[in-house]
Amino acid sequence: MLAQVDSPARHGRYAWSPLPDRPVWDWPDGKRLAVYIGTNLEVFDFGRGRGAELAPGGGDPDVLNYSWRDWGNRVGAWRLLETLDALGLPTSVIANSRVLEECPGLVEAFLARGDELVGHGRTNAERQADLSEDDERALIAEATAVYADRAGRRPAGWLGPWISQSHVTPDLLDEAGYDYLLDWAHDDQPTWFATRSGRILSVPYPQELNDIPAVVARQVSGQGFADMVVATFDELLEQSRSAPLVMGIAVHPYVVGHPHRLRPLRAALAHVAAHRDDVWLTTAGAVAAHAAAVLP
Repeated sequence: MLAQVDSPARHGRYAWSPLPDRPVWDWPDGKRLAVYIGTNLEVFDFGRGRGAELAPGGGDPDVLNYSWRDWGNRVGAWRLLETLDALGLPTSVIANSRVLEECPGLVEAFLARGDELVGHGRTNAERQADLSEDDERALIAEATAVYADRAGRRPAGWLGPWISQSHVTPDLLDEAGYDYLLDWAHDDQPTWFATRSGRILSVPYPQELNDIPAVVARQVSGQGFADMVVATFDELLEQSRSAPLVMGIAVHPYVVGHPHRLRPLRAALAHVAAHRDDVWLTTAGAVAAHAAAVLP
């Protein structure tokens, strides 16, 4: 008698779809490669909760790593802002709602440039997946209310702190009126996700071109990360001749804002900006809005 095998666990959000079999369409002005920069502005709890580590902190309160992360909002973000201004590059500001309360003027400085605001939970000291459905719904509602009150707008998109989703996160975001989410890195094109109330769009968010996995986890150098940006851009520009693609670059000011990383990153972004006639330099929200109109 054969032993009973459990059926495989599936998420049921999207179907299998190989890239070569999909319809070919264009981004605005006939472009085939959309490039956006996701600038993560985050706050953390002192002496508790989660947080990226530059080095082992040796217990709480972890002054070493807490102050390293706090430097990003006080100094690094402003250096990155100057770089984006100098190169004429837009960005999607992926901000914890508490940044608006604890760092007044920071998010506003990006929004004054016309940049997009993306929801990113309350703080990066917590994970959505650790919450009950009711508590997660309350988190989304609380953060959205802060964005509307402090920034004067509610975001169209959402990225969970620590790329953390529960089994119902896409459903809750759809029900809360969000148009797209950024947590999944499963494709180079936007994908419709099924939800219990309808659907929500998934826009590709990078885990390779992301300074936390690259620099903090794999200890890639600043120059190495910049080289990754250039190599990815050049390769995707060629690949986009046969299909519309999305290239995201995810940065955190407390990582890439430091001078030895910012300088090579600035050169890499200048390489991208020099091709502005060949690609669509945009935001994640603009990618979502265009894709929603053309995707079957």
